[in-house]
Amino acid sequence: MRDRLILLPGWGLGVAPLEPLAAALRGLDEHLQVHIEPLPELASGDPEEWLQALDSTLAQDAWLGGWSLGGMLASELAARRGDRCCGLLTLASNPCFVSHDQWPSAMPGQTFDAFLAGCAADPRMTLKRFSLLCAQGAEDPRGLSRLLQGGAPDSVAPVLTSGLQVLAQLDTRQALQAFRGPQLHLFAGLDGLVPAEAAGALLTLLPDVEIGLIEQASHAFVLENPHGVAGAIQAFLHECGDD
Repeated sequence: MRDRLILLPGWGLGVAPLEPLAAALRGLDEHLQVHIEPLPELASGDPEEWLQALDSTLAQDAWLGGWSLGGMLASELAARRGDRCCGLLTLASNPCFVSHDQWPSAMPGQTFDAFLAGCAADPRMTLKRFSLLCAQGAEDPRGLSRLLQGGAPDSVAPVLTSGLQVLAQLDTRQALQAFRGPQLHLFAGLDGLVPAEAAGALLTLLPDVEIGLIEQASHAFVLENPHGVAGAIQAFLHECGDD
């Protein structure tokens, strides 16, 4: 259904950060059905199990989108579904979350490893630190961080840890190149988790897709500026509908 958009959330913070964006999108287009689907609660760090769980749950023939980890999973699902996916939207989502030689515009491996160890030792403190990083670069980072933490579900440590393992393993570059439907990828200029340089690197990889950089914005721009992000998405959907 070209009027259905399924959004997947990021790691650890649940669906709440996407709710204002979904409401803003519905306000711009009363015919657009926006659904936020939670990520699987699996104690497995195998990305294939996460993708199978999502593919068996999510409606076919819809737009797929997501924030951060959710965008990476949506990218893989879009390539898997091909013509059964209307299009793809990713928000502050890096093709590779952890940097390597072929994709340096990402989080350093040592930083991520420390984060993973911290999650196993003290999940609650790690989520607090994560929410602060998400809000870094926002106009009111502390207030935004508190909003993120306030809406976070009480996930058990194994599920949080497996989510980080999936985040580290995913590399969506081939999926993005394989998917032939319309794509929009939005990045944040002041993102504390996904370097802004990733936008340029992705444009080099995918010169024919729509890539945008919201300069004065944090990783949590979906919650910081839902109406601005919704406007960019709606303009893209409208443009695709005119084609």
